[in-house]
Amino acid sequence: MMHRGRIRQLVQELRLRSIPSLLVTHLPDVRYLTGFTGSNAALVVVAEPRVSARLFTDGRYTVQAKREVQGATVRIAPKSALVEACSWAEQHAARCGFDRTQTTVASLGVMKKASGKRSFFVPADGLIVALRVVKDAAEVEAMRHAASLTCSLYEGLLGWVEPGMRERDIAAELEHRARMAGAEAMSFETIVTAGERSSQPHARATEARIAPGDLVTLDFGILLDGYCSDMTRTFSIGFGEKPVPSRWKQRWAEQRVVFEAVMAAQQAAVNAVRAGVTCGEVDRAARSVLEGAGYGKYFTHSTGHGIGLEIHEVPRVGKDSKDVLKAGTVITIEPGVYLPGRFGVRIEDSVLVTEDGAEVLTPVHKGWMEL
Repeated sequence: MMHRGRIRQLVQELRLRSIPSLLVTHLPDVRYLTGFTGSNAALVVVAEPRVSARLFTDGRYTVQAKREVQGATVRIAPKSALVEACSWAEQHAARCGFDRTQTTVASLGVMKKASGKRSFFVPADGLIVALRVVKDAAEVEAMRHAASLTCSLYEGLLGWVEPGMRERDIAAELEHRARMAGAEAMSFETIVTAGERSSQPHARATEARIAPGDLVTLDFGILLDGYCSDMTRTFSIGFGEKPVPSRWKQRWAEQRVVFEAVMAAQQAAVNAVRAGVTCGEVDRAARSVLEGAGYGKYFTHSTGHGIGLEIHEVPRVGKDSKDVLKAGTVITIEPGVYLPGRFGVRIEDSVLVTEDGAEVLTPVHKGWMEL
């Protein structure tokens, strides 16, 4: 019933735009509308003259499609699912919309060749994006579960990390634990950066070994029931029972100052979140704190982004964004400071936008910590 309701919403939008039908090929959109999780699918939704929906896939998914698909009939295409979808759409509608932002040049060529009608395909960008931006109750619950498991994985990993480990060791251990705990996959390639490498916002985990005095940034997320989580924490590697070398005392003091500035910026942005606020206002809340602390030029990316079936969704929480937050949208809040060649700090939570604020989905400890 959930997926049928989403297709009905899409049909309403198509009618408002006077678009008789829509071809959907972006797999997360197909999953959102029908529940199908296979790797090859083309969905046609017809709004006029009568409502119908058909999903085309190949023989590998005969059983799976029958089990998963809701709100659409299934057709197992003997050859190309995309070609058959185009042919079927042409038989059932005068024109067919497609999302240019999700269609490759090659796919568009196939689509036009499969259609005998000139100008049959018309631009219809952002229709499903607009539906997906606000999560329904089932989606929110799935994202809470994914975020909760993410927090548990982080807490469990902290007791295992110790000096001398490679960044790749930490990433591999985390990903192994995630799969053993039930995650379908990671939301993205796990980021582990230590020491000077933490000044690179999205550096990959390498053979580099963490050492006492290093700041370590851990940015990861999991995929659970189709939905993503995303969280970043930065922590310090201590010297254990050994005295802190004098050359490290000043560096640690500076690290702590930067960390507290990022913490304050992140909290300011979380506090700014609520329905009706623009994404630019949320970004400004974080950015102004870092600018006031003298680190504005070292905050080199936007404050956050939407997440859901994909790790990067609309809206973009950036300084120029005029997108208005809606209750039910899930976004990240992730300001950072990156001092080139020295160290970096990023703190990130996933938050659910509510009518009067934000629910932090990743509330695990994020304050200063020395392991």
